[in-house]
Amino acid sequence: MTVSEPYSAALDWLYSTQMFGIKLGLEGITRLLQACGVLYPRARVIHVAGTNGKGSTCAFAESVARAAGYSTGLFTSPHLVEFGERIRVNGQMIPEADAARLICRVRDIISEWEVKPTFFELVLAIAMMYFAEREVDIIILETGMGGRLDATNAVPKDVAVLTPIGMDHTQYLGSTLEEIAAEKAAIIAWHRPALSAPQQPEAVRAIHTAAERMDTHYRIITEECTLPLGLHGAHQRQNSALALAALRALPHFLASEEEIARGLAEVQWPGRFEEIAPQVIMDGAHNPPAIRVLVSTWQQTYGEQKARCIYAGSADKALDEVLELLSPIVSEWVLPPVQSPRILPAVEMAEKIRSISSAPVSTPATLGEVLEHFTPHTLICGSFFLLGEAKAHLRRHTNYRKTEQ
Repeated sequence: MTVSEPYSAALDWLYSTQMFGIKLGLEGITRLLQACGVLYPRARVIHVAGTNGKGSTCAFAESVARAAGYSTGLFTSPHLVEFGERIRVNGQMIPEADAARLICRVRDIISEWEVKPTFFELVLAIAMMYFAEREVDIIILETGMGGRLDATNAVPKDVAVLTPIGMDHTQYLGSTLEEIAAEKAAIIAWHRPALSAPQQPEAVRAIHTAAERMDTHYRIITEECTLPLGLHGAHQRQNSALALAALRALPHFLASEEEIARGLAEVQWPGRFEEIAPQVIMDGAHNPPAIRVLVSTWQQTYGEQKARCIYAGSADKALDEVLELLSPIVSEWVLPPVQSPRILPAVEMAEKIRSISSAPVSTPATLGEVLEHFTPHTLICGSFFLLGEAKAHLRRHTNYRKTEQ
């Protein structure tokens, strides 16, 4: 894909704002959205928080709403290959020209500000401006991290949705499940519907407290969707049921059974048990709850067949537990280098793996040589940085057979 010079320059500036790091709080993003004229969107808003399943739940909701004839805006993170994956209208990534124009506009707006917004705040503002220009009917927002102080929580919402909550970003959100759930449940809004996937008891207590504080009721969606789904895995039956409940909680939302079925069947979401070639799976599972789901889905799909696992993991994750959980389905570990300072070096990862797994381990010099030829029952997993680099490489080679959205 050829990137235009204005778009490239605009992205370079936007990525340079990552130097400001993570800044939790709503004061800055509220000021930014107000300055951009998009603090109070015309569209109805579904806001999704949780530890695992956020992206898939958002994707189901967007696909069904679009199938029902609504225009949709979808905001998610991170992206795997292209920045535009974060901002979609009616299933299509924001065009380069529009992204460049809006990046430049927000850069001009904040040029004299002493305290600069973060990268995530800027991307959210760009998304909200684009959604306003396209006059979408329904916006689906995925939280970046946590909930209470996440930038997305500055946007008024009609429905709050909580996917399964686990131990996540403990350095920011708290050291216990109840503390983390309290941060995520704080997206629940005053007198607005709240929906949750089944949760552990500590998380349920936190959600109940948050709902009481906002003088609203919440409902735990225990049923599972039985319609054919475009995403693999038994857990997607829960995610899709949660997404449907969220849409039905929106004021005046209407969809026929045929439209619902079509939206669920046609949904696409990259990096979630995604079959990129016959019996070659790519999955962004990187924490223990997600790995448990990945292992279960692999076993449901391939039985006792083990995987050639192309793996990389961030040093700040619970790697020992992740590797223990993953090892029963792995026949061979392949640890390529990945261009991110957060990834544990392959040599150190190999030491960890050899202490818990008898399967052979290799550390190839480049990711490219690993991806030259796929064998059946290959699993690429562990980090979105790995998935992004793999997708970027595969798009330039003919052995990437899956047609992407």
